[in-house]
Amino acid sequence: MSIALAIGVASTLCARAAGATGSEAEQLRAELAATRAAFETRIAALEARLGAIETPPTKGEPVRSEQLDTIESRLQQVEIVANQPPQTSANAFNPQMSVILAGTWANLDENPDDYMLGGFVPAGGEGGPGERGFSLGETELTLSASIDPLFYGQVTFAVDAGDEISAEEALVRTSALPDGFTAQFGRFYSALAYQNAQHAHTWDFSDIPLVYQAMFGGQYKTEGLQLKWLAPLEQFVELGVEFGNGDQFPGQDDGNGVGAYTLFASTGNDIGASASWKGGIAWLGTEAGSRVYAEPDPSRQDVSNPTEFNGDSTTWNTYLVYKWAPNGNGQEHHFTLQGEYFDRHEDGVMLQLNTSRGNGRSSYRGDPSGWYLQGVYQFMPRWRVGLRYDSLDSGTLRLRSLDGVLRDADFPTLATYDPDRTTLMLDYSPTEYSRLRLQYAHDQSAPGATDQQLYLQYLMSLGAHGAHQF
Repeated sequence: MSIALAIGVASTLCARAAGATGSEAEQLRAELAATRAAFETRIAALEARLGAIETPPTKGEPVRSEQLDTIESRLQQVEIVANQPPQTSANAFNPQMSVILAGTWANLDENPDDYMLGGFVPAGGEGGPGERGFSLGETELTLSASIDPLFYGQVTFAVDAGDEISAEEALVRTSALPDGFTAQFGRFYSALAYQNAQHAHTWDFSDIPLVYQAMFGGQYKTEGLQLKWLAPLEQFVELGVEFGNGDQFPGQDDGNGVGAYTLFASTGNDIGASASWKGGIAWLGTEAGSRVYAEPDPSRQDVSNPTEFNGDSTTWNTYLVYKWAPNGNGQEHHFTLQGEYFDRHEDGVMLQLNTSRGNGRSSYRGDPSGWYLQGVYQFMPRWRVGLRYDSLDSGTLRLRSLDGVLRDADFPTLATYDPDRTTLMLDYSPTEYSRLRLQYAHDQSAPGATDQQLYLQYLMSLGAHGAHQF
């Protein structure tokens, strides 16, 4: 009850006392006195509380209940704020970004437009020695980030010398599967070979080994699903499988379902404190439906005969990598020896629209193979030298006409030949973000032609960049 209300009640009692008589008047006066005493007590208590609020307590004086209420209220507010989810910046989910700038100056004896690998079905893609003179290499833009606690995402765009932009990789990878399992899906470089999964700027030479150009037209990438399992052992052991669309050479996407299967296994370990190794084996199975290329007509220059292969293709790979650095410290010196071997078997039918002999069909069986071996040695800080040898074997050509139209001579590209190449390189890396390279190659990829190839290359890295694989 407020003080104004108490005064109003007392005034009412006074007015009632003025209009009363005898004992009734005495009773009203008593009620008035009691009411006045009660309100005076109440007013005194309120004045005391007001004084306490206006005067802060001194040291050692007990804290009053009002202050306790205030403190408790503030503690409740602090608790509410503490229980709220953390405020995130608008930039908190921005992905990491990195850019690789690459460029080359090349001096080639042979015209790169006439380049071919003798004895092998043209694989298309990124094969060949590249452009003459100055040209941009493959510029890469990579964006990556953790999507949430369960997934990681990455996309790499590549700009080639022809100004064509493509999604080199666009993948999602799991980050929380149990028991050593990892899954990734989207577009990615297959794990079917050692160097296949590495981006171009990590290579030890300015170009990819010949066997990759012959077998896949460069690196083999697929769109699909990859599953890997890392064994819980002291020694590194990893098993995996891939299901892909199979539309890259040697396959040819022919519709629904899975177009290519890959099985792979790898293992590795340390050898003392200064060395380590890794080896693996992989198998790729795919079906080529209407895989087309052009065969030069043996009797008419500047005429090509469209040729189509339909059949099965399987490819085996095995590799071994050895690395050495004194006590594991590669700052001063380190050495890497790396080799891979590929073997392919194809069985099917060749169809050819021959402008001289008419349309024909031949059964075809091929078993090409190839390998390379390279060593790279850092002989002083920032300086490395490397030597690589490539060798291909086109195998035995087994063609048999099914209708008597075509001859073996109508497939000059597949005529038996064993290309080889020897490459020497020297590179200098002022920092881990830049590299300058000089490379020379003696290339005998085509029958009757020896190409002397000289390259100067730069590689520059901008932005965040993750560690490279073993």
